Amino acid sequence: QLQLVESGGGLVQPGGSLRLSCAASGNNADYYAIGWFRQAPGKEREGVSCISPGSTRINYTDSVKGRFTVSRDNAKNTVYLQMNGLEPEDTAVYYCAARFGAYCRAEMTYWGQGTLVTISS
Repeated sequence: QLQLVESGGGLVQPGGSLRLSCAASGNNADYYAIGWFRQAPGKEREGVSCISPGSTRINYTDSVKGRFTVSRDNAKNTVYLQMNGLEPEDTAVYYCAARFGAYCRAEMTYWGQGTLVTISS
């Protein structure tokens, strides 16, 4: 079983940057794919990015490509989402989630509690 805790959210102006962290605790965290998802007010949850256990498979939703970078430090059991060039449309609660193996799915096994990211001037 894994416990996931996100941090790093906050209020930032358009064009700014934030780095989200997802700290995993539990056994064999480095065997899990970690996904970042977000849910904006009144919208469905969407997948933002996914990173495989060995960081060999990384993908992003089109709207964040070139602006967001996902990485992981398995020694620290932590996954990061570096977000640059933030836009008001990026405002959402961001969640990290874990699934055993190399791939993320819409239905992940473990979820964090979420961290709020607000982009506003």
